Amino acid sequence: MSEIDEKSRELIRTRIISKMQDIKSFPQFVLETMRKLNDPESNAADVAQSLSRDEGLVLRILKLANSAAYGMSRNISNVAEAIAILGYKSVSNIILAATVYSAMDKGFTGYALDRGELWRHSLMVAYTARYLAGLTGKVNTEDAYVGGLLHDIGKVILNDYVRFGYGIIVKMVEEKHIPFTEAESRVLGFDHAMIGEILVEKWDMPEAYRVAVAYHHKPNELPPDKIQHQPLLDVVSLSNTICLMLGIGLGADGLQAYIFPEPLERLGITDFDSLLSEMIDFAGSVANDMGDMTGL
Repeated sequence: MSEIDEKSRELIRTRIISKMQDIKSFPQFVLETMRKLNDPESNAADVAQSLSRDEGLVLRILKLANSAAYGMSRNISNVAEAIAILGYKSVSNIILAATVYSAMDKGFTGYALDRGELWRHSLMVAYTARYLAGLTGKVNTEDAYVGGLLHDIGKVILNDYVRFGYGIIVKMVEEKHIPFTEAESRVLGFDHAMIGEILVEKWDMPEAYRVAVAYHHKPNELPPDKIQHQPLLDVVSLSNTICLMLGIGLGADGLQAYIFPEPLERLGITDFDSLLSEMIDFAGSVANDMGDMTGL
């Protein structure tokens, strides 16, 4: 099969850019709630008032506050109290997860992912990144969670175009022995990491998350002016590879999962085999919690 001609490639680029422009930012109440969560002068009642516009999120927050993890001896039915118990970072991540879930809860045939698999993979990478952040002490655990959750968001945009050029991309991967993302870029003019970075920037999220999304397949190519974000990138990149090795969301682009030794060294991880074994147990332990996050 021959490669896509330049005229078709340019048409694909134009359509991708147009589709990205059509992607809306977060719903207004989400932006308002996130602003209140980041405002040092706001209180739990302020956040609860903003959040009350989404019944599903209110129920999720109440359910989590009443879960065994928080060991409450009485039933928590007040949203403001639940927010105070969980903490602003956790509430912020619940809101973000709900927003991302709505975009990912479908099949992505361009990446050979059945419905729910991209969400399951992204959520497991988020959980794994949070775990590794705590284990290594190199990065804030909740920042790691967000970076992991967002790392593959570009697939939401690029899926239809990857599906169109799937045969060419896979053939290029097999014959030229290059990563799937490089073949994506050669065929379409973009890869899902590049698109994801643009989306995260469009959503006005911190640079650290944009970096984690943009470079999660190439953790050793971070520009010197962004080196302060290396620990977050290493945690997200390693978490993504671990989840692919465990078969969690193993789509078309995950068949060549490669462990870069440099992130392991930078994170101070000396026994990867033991870590991988540990992560198998960890994946099983968070299965129920992940199930609760589905259908937000």
